[in-house]
Amino acid sequence: MTEEQALFNKISKLATEQRNEASMKIDVASPEEIVRIINEEDQKVAKLVSLRSEIIAEAVEAISESFNLGGRLLYFGAGTSGRLGVVDASECPPTFGSDPELVQGFIAGGKDAMYEAKEGAEDFEENGATDIRDNEIFPPDVVCGLAASGRTPYVVGALNEAKKRGCKTIMVSTVPKEQIDVDADYIIDVPVGPEVVMGSTRMKSGTAQKMVLNMLTTGAMIRQGKVYENVMVDLQLTNKKLVERAKKIIMIFTDLNYEEATEYLKKADNHVKTAIVMALGKTEKEHAETLLKKHNGFIRKAIKDI
Repeated sequence: MTEEQALFNKISKLATEQRNEASMKIDVASPEEIVRIINEEDQKVAKLVSLRSEIIAEAVEAISESFNLGGRLLYFGAGTSGRLGVVDASECPPTFGSDPELVQGFIAGGKDAMYEAKEGAEDFEENGATDIRDNEIFPPDVVCGLAASGRTPYVVGALNEAKKRGCKTIMVSTVPKEQIDVDADYIIDVPVGPEVVMGSTRMKSGTAQKMVLNMLTTGAMIRQGKVYENVMVDLQLTNKKLVERAKKIIMIFTDLNYEEATEYLKKADNHVKTAIVMALGKTEKEHAETLLKKHNGFIRKAIKDI
């Protein structure tokens, strides 16, 4: 058997490469029927993700512990999976006020692959291993591989090199664990089954991966004190909309009106958490900053200390 035939046989057996009985006649369906079929399949994804809550929670805690030790979360993927990792990473700084280096996304083929498919870039394990080496990835960094098929060589190479270096590793896939080609510390397999359009893993597979990534970064950031009650309080005020949102957040947790919230935000040098502690604790900026630092950014603990 040739190498090509062996690969063909392996790919042909993947759950995501099978035909979906529910969409066999989608090519002659009306627009309304097409939408119904896709929606009914999508509704299955959230339930399947929920079945992996325990392992996702373990991965969240591993990422949070890494952050506490000065480590980073680094996504590695190709195609749709790679793009989802880059998007999730890029949304962390404006949402949680995190350093852009803290969560990063790497995609096979480099930045250009975000906008145009780079065929063949994902086919070599060495490309993933090289990206690990070139970016000086060592413990306590956490490396998260993203591959719907569970076998993308670029991702496998990155995870194997990271594991060799002693990093904690996570694999997010949408085929059963038995079909995954890598031994990661945390395997999050969400077997979504056949896609509506055979092999189009940007559909249910992409949705499942996006849901898992939301949980990983949001969960880890909550564990870092980036959220107070259910409000993001460490956002970066990079545009006018976010400045106004910051004022609203301050008003939510205090008795301040719009003008007063604006003044507190200004006194806090546009740092929302500091402004909230200043207002609730009736204290000065320096004291509020000291309390937040003492309690690792958790507003509840800082206020309780006052």
